[in-house]
Amino acid sequence: QVQLVESGGGQVQDGGSLRLSCAASGRTFSTYTMGWFRQAPGEEREFAASIRWSSGTTSYADSVKGRFTISRDNAKRTVYLQMDSLKPEDTAVYYCAAGRTGVTNTNWRSFDYWGQGTQVTVSS
Repeated sequence: QVQLVESGGGQVQDGGSLRLSCAASGRTFSTYTMGWFRQAPGEEREFAASIRWSSGTTSYADSVKGRFTISRDNAKRTVYLQMDSLKPEDTAVYYCAAGRTGVTNTNWRSFDYWGQGTQVTVSS
């Protein structure tokens, strides 16, 4: 079955960095868009970044543009989210997702497969 397994979350200080990983297995994702979403307590799940697995085309939310970088390693079947200059407002559970949708689609409901989530906490 399809599995997306996130890792790399943790607690950092304001201005720090973290790198999240998402290992994908169970099917071929070459025609999929891989996305990172996040959800803070009491908030709606929101889009952070996405990448088209086949082409490497990327898309970012305005709130993370210039600070976060999404990438993928085809050989390892892993998608990464490098997060720099982290702010307290980036605190959330981060989810990896896969969907047969366009890279500019920011609607989490368009994604079919989800990981279990990893907590990121940024303290001031």
